[in-house]
Amino acid sequence: MSTTPINLYNLSLEELQSLFESWGEPAYRAKQVYRHLYVHLAADFAGMTDLPATLRDRLATETRIGDLEPVKMQQGDGGLTRKVLFRLPGGETVEAVLMVYPERATVCVSSQAGCPMGCVFCATAKLGFLCDLTRGQIVQQALWAAREVRKIRANPGDELASGALRGGVDALPASLSNVVFMGMGEAFNNYDEWWGSVERLHDPAGFNMGARSFTVSTVGLAPGIRRLAEAPLPVNLAISLHAADDEVRGAMMPVNKAYPIQTLLEAARDYAVRTGRRVSFEYVLLEGKNDEPAQAERLAEVLGMGPLKDCRSLIHVNLIPWNPVPGSPLARSSRERVAAFQRILRDRGIPCTVRVERGRDIDAACGQLAGNA
Repeated sequence: MSTTPINLYNLSLEELQSLFESWGEPAYRAKQVYRHLYVHLAADFAGMTDLPATLRDRLATETRIGDLEPVKMQQGDGGLTRKVLFRLPGGETVEAVLMVYPERATVCVSSQAGCPMGCVFCATAKLGFLCDLTRGQIVQQALWAAREVRKIRANPGDELASGALRGGVDALPASLSNVVFMGMGEAFNNYDEWWGSVERLHDPAGFNMGARSFTVSTVGLAPGIRRLAEAPLPVNLAISLHAADDEVRGAMMPVNKAYPIQTLLEAARDYAVRTGRRVSFEYVLLEGKNDEPAQAERLAEVLGMGPLKDCRSLIHVNLIPWNPVPGSPLARSSRERVAAFQRILRDRGIPCTVRVERGRDIDAACGQLAGNA
């Protein structure tokens, strides 16, 4: 009777030790494997030469180093943006995007295949919900990116060496710096597995990424925001707002019916007060929909005088010019309208930046991930 191989990324060190104990192996063997997975970033068992050959053979037969199958990788921005398409065991697909900057590297990972939230401006939403990812599948995306960073560092290539990266090859990061849970799906709809991936990547015995290097984005699930406020690790929070009134937001984001703006801002206030950490509000700008000066004025009022009025120092708005999605009737705001919107917010005392655009040439920018082969 055949059994499905175990995805080792799904196992904590303690669970890996229990597995090895059931095989009659000493606990230190589990620690060796765990170190290979998360420190050396092993992609196969052949290189684990400090393990007995019989154990390596058994691992190769009964386990897998990840169960996502890389199908296709695309490069954009002179090789500094890399998007990979993974196929799940059930046939569904997800994407992850690595973005390399001077002295840092960020990977945007997916937490679900497809998405149930139905935001009108997002390519992933057109797929509907397909399935949740396991913690190991989320982790695997981050470790793929960490390997790519090492490859780029070791062999920057002609494009990078010729100036695609400001500062040249010397500015290349040595390792993965940040993980943002902003890819396909809503992380708070898959909270336990998402949080398990954070704990795995944070584990000092393994990958050892600092908690403040993680950022999770939510469409505004207030219960998830409050749950995060109570979490033991200081993970950064970004909230997809995209409008300053319920009518406009509700037309763009069905979630607004369950968690209207007032409810969402109250949860954000509770998070800020509880944690003392900044809350970023993401705002996709759509021409003629939510980019009028009056809407910028309203947004400044809602954020500055609403439930968050006593937390103004912990508010930040990240403006995102909409990235085109095939078949969508929506239009991208012009640079002039983006600049005018930003100026109004700043003049009203709301810290505001425009997101640096990466990956548009390979459909890897914010809102463009659609799991396409």
